[in-house]
Amino acid sequence: MGMKEIPYKIYLEEKEMPTQWYNVRADMKNKPAPLLNPATLKPMTAEELEHVFCAELVQQELDDTNPYIDIPEEIRGFYKMYRPSPLVRAYCLEKKLQTPAKIYYKFEGNNTSGSHKLNSAIAQAYYAKKQGLKGVTTETGAGQWGTALSMACAYFELDCKVYMVKVSYEQKPFRREVMRTYGASVTPSPSETTNIGKQILKEHPGTTGSLGCAISEAVEAATSVEGYRYVLGSVLNQVLLHQSVIGLETKAALDKYDITPDIIIGCAGGGSNLGGLISPFMGEKLRGEKDYRFIAVEPASCPSLTRGRYAYDFCDTGRVCPLAKMYTLGSGFIPSANHAGGLRYHGMSSTLSQLYDDGLMEARSVEQTAVFEAAVEFARVEGILPAPESSHAIRVAIDEALKCKETGEEKTIVFGLTGTGYFDMVAYEKFNNGEMSDYIPTDADLEVGFKGLPQV
Repeated sequence: MGMKEIPYKIYLEEKEMPTQWYNVRADMKNKPAPLLNPATLKPMTAEELEHVFCAELVQQELDDTNPYIDIPEEIRGFYKMYRPSPLVRAYCLEKKLQTPAKIYYKFEGNNTSGSHKLNSAIAQAYYAKKQGLKGVTTETGAGQWGTALSMACAYFELDCKVYMVKVSYEQKPFRREVMRTYGASVTPSPSETTNIGKQILKEHPGTTGSLGCAISEAVEAATSVEGYRYVLGSVLNQVLLHQSVIGLETKAALDKYDITPDIIIGCAGGGSNLGGLISPFMGEKLRGEKDYRFIAVEPASCPSLTRGRYAYDFCDTGRVCPLAKMYTLGSGFIPSANHAGGLRYHGMSSTLSQLYDDGLMEARSVEQTAVFEAAVEFARVEGILPAPESSHAIRVAIDEALKCKETGEEKTIVFGLTGTGYFDMVAYEKFNNGEMSDYIPTDADLEVGFKGLPQV
């Protein structure tokens, strides 16, 4: 056939790394709906957003027209420490499944933060430093984002205040200690250190917290201290932009061997990894150049795309952030405490919500015991202990490969392996001990969150 033999790992050379991020919104016919000011319900202006976010990041947030945005040289220099990341052919998994499908994964866990989150953390820290700020505040769920941001802030000598969802703070002490090693202060959320934290604790005593709570605290902390801004690890347009480096590298690696994927799969919480992985492929689909199947995989315990409403909602529990139009479970929705890992956010990125609503992407929800079964199967044959978040994508990649086994189709499947699971051993321990259970919210449970949706 004259085809090149495909190696286990496809590495790009340093000179083949992207020099620009790709902004998928430029190619979207239906643009994501604008963020609204919660007080006036009018679209947020750049000036209003600059009270919360860094000025240059606000420009990226609002840019719906430029398809490519240059990656500053200092950020590219930092990327070179751990990028380009490998695209791996899962030969051993294919053999184990006895599938005719070809499975590839883009591995983003080859840095100390253990995940893809560093791609945006370093960019946001760079723009904060460039603006002359003292520091930044943020929230973190499972801890990958907080870890990545603390690394980036250490690099640029910025102060970093992290509000960590209380259940994760207690379950993941080692992730917390990595953040502290990099110089960040870590507060379990909700806490008594902010007005919003006190209010949430008063209304929900003993709560295990949620990303929505932690966001509210981090925003309050940023806006009440001079020289600080708030940064976010997912959901926002700017984050999907920075994460497009994943998809651009994936596409370049596949193109090197004339491989065209049929199905591209990513785990979905707020949308940073999924949006980053699919964006250049989605661009081709939007421009009518190629067609792909995109599958967003979310936890059955926090099913914003598959069971949420497409509506304007608050991005945080304290209702201080702008309103975003997204698939949401309601800002008051707090996922079950038995839920392992991240992907706990009540809403989905406005960009991905719009693409999903336009029928350009599918979504699937999976139960966590099935997710961990896939994680263990993958770890045993591919030699990487995957993060619980990434394992949602592994679950569906395996399911799709098994369908190919039934039909005999030789499909090419690509999924994002967002990071490693070495700090998620409490969850693995529960699974190994047979103590992990599945929680699926009832319609009545979800109705509570929907009732709190603002009337816009």
